[in-house]
Amino acid sequence: MSDTNQLLYIQRHQEELSDPYLEVGSKDYGSTQDLRGLFSDRDKYIGADMQAGPGVDIVLDFIQNFKEIDAALGGIRFGTIFCLSVLEHCEQPFKMAENLTALMMPKGKICLSVPFSWKIHGYPSDYWRFTPSGFKKLFPKLVFESETAVIATSRKSSFHAINDNIGKISFSSSTHIKSGRLLQGISNPQGLC
Repeated sequence: MSDTNQLLYIQRHQEELSDPYLEVGSKDYGSTQDLRGLFSDRDKYIGADMQAGPGVDIVLDFIQNFKEIDAALGGIRFGTIFCLSVLEHCEQPFKMAENLTALMMPKGKICLSVPFSWKIHGYPSDYWRFTPSGFKKLFPKLVFESETAVIATSRKSSFHAINDNIGKISFSSSTHIKSGRLLQGISNPQGLC
């Protein structure tokens, strides 16, 4: 399941994607967008998650032994794999990346989305944040399509090119001071860094 900007991104690039489709982390938690509805041939779409629920066709942990994953999926190789807002919750992202790569057809695509800067959130735990260079380390056998890669904010349709300005976002401390969430430490008495 995706958020609004992930859905918009997939819609923009839908013609470049081929079946069969695998959605990793497909459980609908009530606040997510339905990717499956974008594709007319729903028989060629599998939703997988670690927990049963709406949007889940198969309960599967993608860090287990590849032979078990492959058997559970019937040996299918996928033209498109969606892994949106999932890798930050994975205890072993390198193992998961290796298994997802092995599930792809030759010339298949994987659509990835992870937070670079976002609040800590469960499902069940939240472990990681990633950079474009981190993606390349996770998926060394894949070609990173930098011309179609974007960063997005939480505002609808707010997409930006990935460049050296990633993470350079202006934050206000007043909200954090009011809520008591400001990290306290030792300050420099001269006010110099």
